[in-house]
Amino acid sequence: MGFLSHQTHTNSFLFITTLFIFCSIHLCLSSVNDIITSTMFINENHTITSNNTNFKLGFFSPPNSTNRYAAIWYLSDSNIIWIANRDQPVKNSSGVIKIHKDGNIVVMDGRKHIVWSTNLTFSTKNVTNISSAQLQDNGNLVLTDDNTGETVWDSFNHPADAAVPTMKIAANKFTGKKIEYVSWKSPTDPSSGDFTGSLERLAAPEVFFWYKKTQPYWRTGPWNGRVFLGAPRMLTEYLYGWRLDHDPDGTDYLTYSFANPAEFGILSLTFDGKLRLARFLNKKNYVTFEVFQNECDFYGTCGPFGNCDPSSKPICSCFEGFEPRNLEEWSKKNWTSGCVRKKEAQLQCVRLKNLNNNSNNGVEVQQDGFKVFNNMKVPDFAERSDANLDKCKTNCLANCSCLAYAYDSYVGCMFWIRDLIDLQKFPYGGVDLFLRVPYSQLIATSKGRRRNKPLMIPIVAGVIGITALAICAYIMWQKWTAKQTRTPILKKSNAGEQKQMKLDELPLFEFEKLATATNNFHAENMLGKGGFGPVYKGHLEDGQEIAVKRLSKASGQGLEEFMNEVVVISKLQHRNLVRLLGCCVERDEQMLVYEFMPNKSLDAFLFDPRQRKVLDWKKRFNIIEGIARGILYLHRDSRLRIIHRDLKASNILLDDAMNPKISDFGLARIFRGGEDDEANTKRVVGTYGYMPPEYAMEGLFSEKSDVYSFGVLLLEIVSGRRNTSFYNHQQSLSLVGYAWKLWNENNIISLTDPEIMDPCFEKSILRCIHIGLLCVQELTKERPTISTVVLMLISEITHLPPPGQVAFVHKQKLHSSESSQKSHQSSSNNNVTLTELEGR
Repeated sequence: MGFLSHQTHTNSFLFITTLFIFCSIHLCLSSVNDIITSTMFINENHTITSNNTNFKLGFFSPPNSTNRYAAIWYLSDSNIIWIANRDQPVKNSSGVIKIHKDGNIVVMDGRKHIVWSTNLTFSTKNVTNISSAQLQDNGNLVLTDDNTGETVWDSFNHPADAAVPTMKIAANKFTGKKIEYVSWKSPTDPSSGDFTGSLERLAAPEVFFWYKKTQPYWRTGPWNGRVFLGAPRMLTEYLYGWRLDHDPDGTDYLTYSFANPAEFGILSLTFDGKLRLARFLNKKNYVTFEVFQNECDFYGTCGPFGNCDPSSKPICSCFEGFEPRNLEEWSKKNWTSGCVRKKEAQLQCVRLKNLNNNSNNGVEVQQDGFKVFNNMKVPDFAERSDANLDKCKTNCLANCSCLAYAYDSYVGCMFWIRDLIDLQKFPYGGVDLFLRVPYSQLIATSKGRRRNKPLMIPIVAGVIGITALAICAYIMWQKWTAKQTRTPILKKSNAGEQKQMKLDELPLFEFEKLATATNNFHAENMLGKGGFGPVYKGHLEDGQEIAVKRLSKASGQGLEEFMNEVVVISKLQHRNLVRLLGCCVERDEQMLVYEFMPNKSLDAFLFDPRQRKVLDWKKRFNIIEGIARGILYLHRDSRLRIIHRDLKASNILLDDAMNPKISDFGLARIFRGGEDDEANTKRVVGTYGYMPPEYAMEGLFSEKSDVYSFGVLLLEIVSGRRNTSFYNHQQSLSLVGYAWKLWNENNIISLTDPEIMDPCFEKSILRCIHIGLLCVQELTKERPTISTVVLMLISEITHLPPPGQVAFVHKQKLHSSESSQKSHQSSSNNNVTLTELEGR
């Protein structure tokens, strides 16, 4: 028994000792799972993981390949961010990543041959533990000299095709050393491909993409602190968090990052020369973008002094005063030889007149001048100075070699002393380019505007002068009288503050002229009527057609909305926003005068069984994209940040080409918060069916409120049905709810209006419905921003996430605005009241 007892104790001791050793080893290994040392290496069956578990270093094989590559990936090996041996794959499954005896990180094959190395020379030799490597929480593999503690190499400074936050694309103006990115050979071959991305033109830094290292393929234009001047389609979803920095050693570099720690991005150069951004939120890939390229984006498409405009046919043209260098090639649409100045349009190139030099004998020098071209991509090879706009012009004019200049408040003065290459006309964005032209060209332009004045004898001149004086006196008296009769636009706000309009910059129309233009506001000229009052069509004396919104005297709230609309829309200008021409504030009247839209509003076509036939899918998609771009301007690109709050079909006007114009800014708010901020109101205004739940129920509104309304509008355009008047016979559903039901039944195509059903457009239609459902999701944070929506629509986003639960699945049964107000007041802790404005 004693022997057995002793044996049992011995066995227990051995078990506990073994368990202790095993646990100690396991804990030790766990604590250094992100480290490679001379004694800890990675083989085919193992990886090391960053401390935050987001990144791994190990071996992977691309699709349809048995080659093995040492790589770092984010979350899974489908998100590769760095490859070591991209041009020397391991041909079998016995690869090893280790610290070599010389201190370098190496990748070895099954025969112990080194296929890749960091290739450094360490000062310390024949010493164990020369160096170690760590995979950090940002995805950077860092090699450290253990004797000095210094970082001697890291993967961020030796990238492959992809950049993650805080990685650099850099160049040193003294040494020429660069951190550049090289594409994959193909989607399944990670070896070095045909395209390279690098930072160039350090006077005004921009990113260049090269084909086979030597041929410029496309370029972004200079970075101006907010956008790349040559890439306006790279919207904020691409550019959020970008910054340009300078090191004292002469290195300029661009980086990007995300303010939200839950976000992550992989920016990569694709095998076919495009820029792709995959964005992750809470470790889930929720959207992927690709920069769309048109023919004008490719470097030098139209050659020197050739202007490329993708909206024109042909896309290339020569500026006034220029002609094709090779007319035969030009006629065959080979424009690369570009344009040259005509002989009769040669520059005078006369320097500024020296006031102390009398060599000109008092004869005034006819100098060259400049002709401005708006929304241009700046040419390549820009020189830069710190001169202001006026000095920029003066300096360029004084320099015979200066052919053009442009100015940006961040970049400063840019000027060009060599042929202008890679020009493009943008529909928006870019810069104003001032092209040097001869004096004769300026005179020829101005002559067309001149009118010769007839000679008058002194007596006639005297009579006309007296008459003119009398007329001026009469007009001044009339204006003074009218000023006394105008009603000041003054309204007491809820907070008790006085809110007064300043109309100095807005043209004022006289009441009599508007009455005459509208045939005394005759009923036959009425275009529609809303909660604010009627809208009339009119003709001014010069024949211009106008739309006059006349505020109803019975509308108490309409006065405040009128004031708000004047403030907001007078400061906005965009092709997809209706243009305000002026207003009238006489005789207790408040009227707004707009450009006339001959096709009235979208609802007049969309919800009319006969008229909707006019709207084929191409027209509808153009309307969808135009509305989205208009909202993008309001949210991001205008001087003010505007939340519209009443987007609906009746507030989308159509011009003679069926282009959409967002109208009715009476409920709009100038928003001063950040992108994700919300504002609160105790007075909910808008239209049922277009309001998101957080606004209708709690009075909270943000940019995502407009996104929700846009989503509803998009579903209406695709289906041809109103959200607020749609009923399913079995269930009381809104259009949004019905679309959600069809989505879950995998039958979403049946939502499509039969008038546009066409197999050729089915993919585009389904994509739009998908985008619409993403916009009407119940949770505000799940809805995309409008900039993301635009990218989705123009197919720069290649992957759309599945939509989540939508809002207002079941239609609210509302019998009157009064009952709805009572319902809201009783259920809301904000004492929210609701005002429903009927459509025109």
